[in-house]
Amino acid sequence: MHNIKAVLAESASTLASISGSALLDAEILLCKVLQKERSYLRAWPDKVLESDQLKQFRALVEERRKGTPIAYLTGHREFWSRDFHVTPDVLIPRPDTELLIELGLKLIPTDEPAKLIDLGTGSGIIAITLAAERPHAQVIATDCSPAALEIAKHNARHHHITNIRFYQSNWFDNVPDTQFDLVISNPPYIAADDSHLQDGDVRFEPPTALVAAQQGLGDIQIIADNARGRLKAQGHLLIEHGYNQQHQVQAIFENLGYDKIQIFQDLSEQPRATYGQWNQ
Repeated sequence: MHNIKAVLAESASTLASISGSALLDAEILLCKVLQKERSYLRAWPDKVLESDQLKQFRALVEERRKGTPIAYLTGHREFWSRDFHVTPDVLIPRPDTELLIELGLKLIPTDEPAKLIDLGTGSGIIAITLAAERPHAQVIATDCSPAALEIAKHNARHHHITNIRFYQSNWFDNVPDTQFDLVISNPPYIAADDSHLQDGDVRFEPPTALVAAQQGLGDIQIIADNARGRLKAQGHLLIEHGYNQQHQVQAIFENLGYDKIQIFQDLSEQPRATYGQWNQ
């Protein structure tokens, strides 16, 4: 019998070899098919699936078995307590990046105007979250990918964010001449030969959003260099990077003349973001 309890057990067994959260994965996929919350699965374990529901669910489970990330199968991922639409055109939001939000909010006045730019916005999680939390700020979000920008614009509309503008731009190239209080970015920072590119969800994410030249430091160098001409006096630069890149990123900031350089750790206590202030 193909009731909820049975198909979840069957699918959890199928996914056990590729996922450390096989039952949760199965529940999330079944909720997508049924268009119900997970509480529904607990309340109605004996409810029999219709044939088309079963077919759709098994197709999703098979995609997951092949490694396709849950976020791409459902089209959604939560970030900073908001739901964001995601597709294979953008990176999947990760909890580590919430560190940038936490730090960015401390740098932006709550009730005063401020100008900030999110470079390489992807799905828009950083720019949209900061714009929502700081409605007096003027936010610019850029990405070189037209497809990514469409996702970001969709997410901004979904969350009714109006204090944000989007530009298709390779970093600052097509951005109007503006001086910013904060330049923030989660840029590509993985080296092309990094073995992690063959693991897990990363295999399915857009390489242009992951890989950077110079052993992963090329885009960070470009952003930090060009930000100097776009920051106000005492403006802030905040960049996410790899857990083992803190010394190289610190050196980049120092060589370019940034002050008050600090490195911050993520939830796993790994060095994940570097801050610098522009005072020249």
